[in-house]
Amino acid sequence: MPEKITLTVIKADIGGWVGHSSVHPRLIETARKTLAESDLLVDFHVTHVGDDINLIMTHRRGVDSPEIHHLAWNTFLRCTEVAREMKLYGAGQDLLSDAFSGNVRGMGPGVAEMEFEERKSEPVIIFMADKTEPGAWNFPLYKMFADPFNTIGLVIDPKMHQGFRFEVYDLIENKRVIFSLPEEMYDLLVFIGAPGRYCVKAVYSKATGEIAAVSSTQRLNFLAGRYVGKDDPVCIVRCQSGLPAVGEALEPFAHPHLVAGWMRGSHMGPLMPVSLAQATPTRFDGPPRVVALGFQLANGKLIGPQDLFADVAFDQARRIANEIASYLRQLGPFEPHRLPLEDMEYTTLPEVMARIKHRFTKITPGAEKEVAAAREELGAK
Repeated sequence: MPEKITLTVIKADIGGWVGHSSVHPRLIETARKTLAESDLLVDFHVTHVGDDINLIMTHRRGVDSPEIHHLAWNTFLRCTEVAREMKLYGAGQDLLSDAFSGNVRGMGPGVAEMEFEERKSEPVIIFMADKTEPGAWNFPLYKMFADPFNTIGLVIDPKMHQGFRFEVYDLIENKRVIFSLPEEMYDLLVFIGAPGRYCVKAVYSKATGEIAAVSSTQRLNFLAGRYVGKDDPVCIVRCQSGLPAVGEALEPFAHPHLVAGWMRGSHMGPLMPVSLAQATPTRFDGPPRVVALGFQLANGKLIGPQDLFADVAFDQARRIANEIASYLRQLGPFEPHRLPLEDMEYTTLPEVMARIKHRFTKITPGAEKEVAAAREELGAK
């Protein structure tokens, strides 16, 4: 039996250069050097999107391996030391604990990983986003694995025609549920249409039972009890041979959808597909960006990457995203550009509410006369 390979992607924001726009080359080099010193990995690739460092690793130790997670944690700690030396912004902000405790889940970094047997050909796409939250993957994963207008393989590929199972997490109550598609499509949409709470964690093939996609689902504001930025999620998608073709996996991003995040994690904006060279969000610290790196796995080796959104075919998507961004920016602090109040819990809202709550009075029958009298009195003064 072929030995299984584990593909692990762990990301963290441990210091922005300049502000929240990018990662200093010294941090990337520190991360590469740290991973190269380890004998735990089959292969690795270090990159960044915006101000997030992304560690893409292959190994044979399975999902949630304490050794692999500890390696990533130590890598981020070393990078944090360099970030503090250079006084980079928000140095170590995604590291919410002082000590490693088995794995990095719940400690700040975002994690997406899967274990599987390599097929005869194993193309994978690593999607990495900045200035948004885990729910940003809901729409594209639905399009990839459930929408025949996006993925024609659902109609004409016998290996895909049975559909897929979607594992959905409730980030508020820490629960999960699995939906079988296409028969439970409408039930699924009830939940994943609310991406601030419900996130697609993983997708499985009904034909083979194999995992097809997995995402990170950490929400830093819930973990920290205060606002420390959105979560800049990552997602792994396997492609071809009974799974969406590479082009089908990329197609959802040709029409930018709105996601939460952007400036101070408190605004809606279009998710713009960009090349690595364009993954430096600066306009109002945005708009939100997504990068897609394609690899061929060969006995655990990462052959690549190919910078998939560098294609000129996505120029139109970037133009549309910029138009949407300009429209939304005109709304300033008004919804729907600014997030609803329930999503502003870790900003100034609680402090302002506590300060003026005594000024709110109950509206009762006949109150209109009291208000009118008060107005007359103010007018007389």
